[in-house]
Amino acid sequence: MSVNSKNINNIFYIFVTVHLIFWTLIPSLTNNNLPLDTIEALAWGSNLDWGFNKHPPMSAFFPEVFYQIFGSQDWVYYLLSQIFVVISFYYVFKLSKEILNNNLLGLISVLLIETIYFYNFTSPEFNVNVCQLPFWSLTAYYSWRIFSGKNIKFSDCFLVGLFAAFGFLSKYLFLYLLVSIDLFFIYLIFIKKDRKFDFKYLITAEVFLVVLVPHFIWLTNNEFITITYGLARTGLEQSSLINHVQFPLIFIGKQIGILIPFLILTWLLVQKIKFKINFKDKKLLFLLSINLLPIFLIFLTSFITGSKIRTMWMTPFYLFFGTFFVYMLQTQINIKRLKPFVIGFVFFFFLSPVLYAYVSISKDDKRTDYPGKEIAIKTQYAWDQQFDSKINVVLGNEWNAGNLSFHLKSRPVWEGFVERSKLDQLKDYMCLDNVCVGSR
Repeated sequence: MSVNSKNINNIFYIFVTVHLIFWTLIPSLTNNNLPLDTIEALAWGSNLDWGFNKHPPMSAFFPEVFYQIFGSQDWVYYLLSQIFVVISFYYVFKLSKEILNNNLLGLISVLLIETIYFYNFTSPEFNVNVCQLPFWSLTAYYSWRIFSGKNIKFSDCFLVGLFAAFGFLSKYLFLYLLVSIDLFFIYLIFIKKDRKFDFKYLITAEVFLVVLVPHFIWLTNNEFITITYGLARTGLEQSSLINHVQFPLIFIGKQIGILIPFLILTWLLVQKIKFKINFKDKKLLFLLSINLLPIFLIFLTSFITGSKIRTMWMTPFYLFFGTFFVYMLQTQINIKRLKPFVIGFVFFFFLSPVLYAYVSISKDDKRTDYPGKEIAIKTQYAWDQQFDSKINVVLGNEWNAGNLSFHLKSRPVWEGFVERSKLDQLKDYMCLDNVCVGSR
């Protein structure tokens, strides 16, 4: 088969379609219940606001949209997660083709990141990390359009601001990408002076801030609860001097471990990995700013504050690693070595879902083994024995109460944890195992 642009595009679409089908179907067939973070998102979505006790609102918004369309069908939320992954892959592919000026190398860039843990094994669980993925790739792509275009378009600046805001409203760590891109533009405009400042750049900031205004108001009214939660997750309060060294080293070790399949596949393509760095190369500078700089800033944060960086937080950070490596190694890539590369890719592509299915079937003590549907049926039966009203409120933690909110046909609104004052506002209520359901 000739390697022309049409064939490569077709291969890409076949790849993302198979990825989407596999990673929707396998968890749907092997899991008995949705994962923790997805149930949490659905609990928040039942009572949408501009923020929640743990995170900003975007990760709750999309599951709720899907719930209103499809209801409580588990496979829908695995599909939602894969849609987000596939969209991010699409814009990685687009940016890679533009930077590399070669469709085949653009395809290889995407195939490489398929081997990274975050985009296969952990991808079925829709959460704040997965929610960032399309906005991360879109923000990077349209930032590149602003940088590379001869004329700066209003639409590109608008879209960067919009997608950056959506990413920030998915998770605050998105700020690391935005700071990295800003540093890149500051370097080019004010230090390198390769570009003139254009007031259209301010459109990006204006759109970004306008979209965030409702969330900032919510934050102020709720005592910055999401920021407090995020800081607590880093372990800053218990930080000691040794943590400033220990946690950054653990962080680096985990990142290397995550990248092992990626590096193996890269080696199969080139065998000898030799980097030549030219800091006058603007494409390279941009790739450094969206790949290594955000990771360095995370490492620096851990080193300076002694905070613990959780592995899953890094989910969107590696989206353009394939593009970066292929760009650095493009002169060493031998098309004759495509066969071992493809064999290695196919091996990793099928290994991950097989391992996922094995773990899901062989272990019976996971969150995804929780009998959420059965508990909802029993709760509804117990309620019907006592009351004629409809369950429209559920109180308790996001997991137990969230499962009831999702599985009960009446889709009760989750209104937080059990409190006497909240129970007194209900017409009827019933409590079982620290979870209460009620009717207004």
